[in-house]
Amino acid sequence: MQNRQQETSTLISNFSHLAMYTIYNEEKLVGSCSSAILVPERALEEAGYISTITDTHNASSKHEFHAMAQTAYFQYQDDELDVEEISGPLQIMDEDRHESVHNGLVLYRDSDGGFRALVHSGLNKKKLLEAAYRFCTRWVRLDI
Repeated sequence: MQNRQQETSTLISNFSHLAMYTIYNEEKLVGSCSSAILVPERALEEAGYISTITDTHNASSKHEFHAMAQTAYFQYQDDELDVEEISGPLQIMDEDRHESVHNGLVLYRDSDGGFRALVHSGLNKKKLLEAAYRFCTRWVRLDI
């Protein structure tokens, strides 16, 4: 844990002009992002468990998440999105916030602008991406 906090602090200081979240899988740094959609497996039954994190908290954030979920879902259907299967819990953190996904999907845009999807082994990738897309679509349309 100490090592993770040091890596997070180093990344934050290197990108102090940007608020970045770091993503770990079992103590290993996986990547960093400014926004992510977290979809635990139980969200397949109840969408209320889906959460989002972003470094920009403004009215357009929900549109960013909708575009991210929609694009990833369609790219997956067209075999253009590589979904990385992982095991073990994912930790998403910055200096003020810490989130965990023990079994599910983490969808984020990497520093190059591409989408990355991390899914725990054995889960239905399409259904998790679809759940994220539906949640974000409802959020935009119904302003929930």
